[in-house]
Amino acid sequence: MKKFYTILLSLLLLAPALAAQKRNGANGSDKKGNTQVEQSRRFNALNKINLVAAAVSRLYVDVIDEDTIAEKTIAAMLKQLDPHSTYLPPHEAQQTLETLSGKFDGIGIQINMLEDTLFVVQTVVGGPSEKAGILPGDRIISVDDSIVAGVKLAVNDIITMLRGKRGSKVSIGIMRRGVAEPISFTITRDKIPVNSIDATYMLDDTTGYIRLSRFAESSAEEMEKAVKSLRKEGMRNLILDLQGNGGGYLNVAVKIADMFLDKDQLIVYTEGRNVRRAQEIATGNTLLPDERVVVMVDELSASASEILAGALQDWDRAVIVGRRTFGKGLVQRPITMPDKSLLRLTVARYHTPTGRCIQRPYVKGENEAYDQDLNERLAHGELLHADSIHFTDSLQYKTLRIGRTVYGGGGIMPDVFVGLDTARYTAYHRQLLRRGILNRSIYTYLDNHRREIISKYRKVSKFIDQYEIDDQLWATLDTLATETGIKPKDDAEKEASRPLIAVQLKALLARDLYNSTSTYYMIYNPTNPIYRKAMEIICSDKYNKLLKK
Repeated sequence: MKKFYTILLSLLLLAPALAAQKRNGANGSDKKGNTQVEQSRRFNALNKINLVAAAVSRLYVDVIDEDTIAEKTIAAMLKQLDPHSTYLPPHEAQQTLETLSGKFDGIGIQINMLEDTLFVVQTVVGGPSEKAGILPGDRIISVDDSIVAGVKLAVNDIITMLRGKRGSKVSIGIMRRGVAEPISFTITRDKIPVNSIDATYMLDDTTGYIRLSRFAESSAEEMEKAVKSLRKEGMRNLILDLQGNGGGYLNVAVKIADMFLDKDQLIVYTEGRNVRRAQEIATGNTLLPDERVVVMVDELSASASEILAGALQDWDRAVIVGRRTFGKGLVQRPITMPDKSLLRLTVARYHTPTGRCIQRPYVKGENEAYDQDLNERLAHGELLHADSIHFTDSLQYKTLRIGRTVYGGGGIMPDVFVGLDTARYTAYHRQLLRRGILNRSIYTYLDNHRREIISKYRKVSKFIDQYEIDDQLWATLDTLATETGIKPKDDAEKEASRPLIAVQLKALLARDLYNSTSTYYMIYNPTNPIYRKAMEIICSDKYNKLLKK
């Protein structure tokens, strides 16, 4: 129970300070005395937990697994708090830190487990795997001396096997369609960048698009590089896509907001019971002073995404398009334990410049109800229709430049609402996605047609303009679906599913063939209602009318 004791001891070390406060306040006001009594009560409660843990460890009749008890006790303790105070075991903490650090040591591949087969989805450009000759669509069958194909290993376990110290070597066994025997690669691990910008490209002669998937350490630098690159191509308008962006580092969100705002404009502030108000102010290093900006958000945009969207909305710097964001506005302080496990404890709340609290309401200890919020929003129609969302007068705020009405109550309510299109996916289509049939169809099809397609469509632009899904790919998909037990209700459902499936197949093909996620979004985005609305606004007078310019 060492890790549990470590947490408790760190709390119990507050005792001297509490005692000192008690002595110093002996002749103080009743208010101070009451505060000291409350602090003493809290200390005694924590001390009781420590005594129980010690008694169980030393006196319990049977042998116990102290680590398991510690893990479950910590989880139970945090469950009584807010929904976002969390504890991560060492391996999960390490993976989380690597994801947000912008780099890790490994071989530079993105993998996808379909059924019991591990596919290479992409290789990092210039990374060890690409240099060694690994291709998208390759099947990984072994890592060093361990078989990983057909044994249903957890993906995280395989990732652990592939990662290692920079300069160390790992042997990878590959099966490649068209090659009879397995191919063996010995790859030297290296520092691998984890890009947080999934796509950046020009939509037309003047409009650029950037999709930011997370706020990692490298995101501000990536953003600056992307903006400058698009500027060289003639960008005067920017669509920033934060759909599904669950957040990341606060300081990175502040740096990116700083690129849009004027000097001395407030970006965000935090307040908590034991944390003084702290605020972040724009420095004046504006990278995008005049460009039109539209920000795309949805119900999965959270935390740092909401800080950025809220700041730009409050200062009338951008039009926010989509659906009300998740509403995660609690500040977690990371506390690393000696065994490298991580406690992320909520210490404050985020507020936008107008004073809106980003965090949606919750009841302490009722995390299951909190987790069902998106389902409740869907059931009540909030994700479908703007008129299903109601705000009291107390939740109305005025923007800081032109006095537009914006809304609090948790999350960021967009300026232009775009409802969720529930008819977009048929039941048959959803089954195909859940079972990975579209990806498997692409890998199987490209085993036999990769060279043919690359030879015919050497340029991405030609592929986007001219390629159409052929009968062989449709037949491959139908065969895999049937083998997996997936069937449409009738021919009408199958035909209704085909247009969107065709777009997704083409986008997946492009990502694989050209090793680029930008090509995926070039093809897929025009089917996205939020994207279409963003384009409609940024290229018309609607933008000026919304921001009264």
